[in-house]
Amino acid sequence: MGILLIIVLVAIVAAVLWVIGVFNSLVVLKNRAKEAWADIDVQLKRRYDLIPNLVETVKGYATHERELFEKVTQARASAMSAQGTGAKAEAENALSGTLKSLFAVAENYPELKASQNFLALQNELTDTEDKIQAARRFYNTNVRDLSIKIEIFPANLIANAFGFKQMELFQTANDAEKQPVSVKF
Repeated sequence: MGILLIIVLVAIVAAVLWVIGVFNSLVVLKNRAKEAWADIDVQLKRRYDLIPNLVETVKGYATHERELFEKVTQARASAMSAQGTGAKAEAENALSGTLKSLFAVAENYPELKASQNFLALQNELTDTEDKIQAARRFYNTNVRDLSIKIEIFPANLIANAFGFKQMELFQTANDAEKQPVSVKF
């Protein structure tokens, strides 16, 4: 009787330790995904801060492109106010499209292309776009790892019991939007 009790106690302790281990690993994965999302937000804020300077610089040379400037400003405002991963991704893709248009217009103004201020902003935006892409990949990797942990058996039992939910990947909507913002001269 004493040996059976010890075996049952050891089994219970092992099961409790396993549940604790799975729960803790789920918490770590969820927090890593949240941190990765915060990294995306930091880079997007940097992008949002650059856009008004870029628009003002282009305005100085291309004054009759008012409609384009309004589109860029509206796309920036929409992206800044978007909530949730899907809405944020869609708004960011729209903003990237308007920035492509802005740089296409800049091609028509040789004096703008030679402006040191414009070139510096262009380089900053290129660097920011690269950092956004890296942050998106980092976020999607962490979301993938969390999703795998939530779906695999028997960890899915613990995930469901404690209410862990899968997070949405940060994706582009179509192939045209997957192209980087063109900032070449």
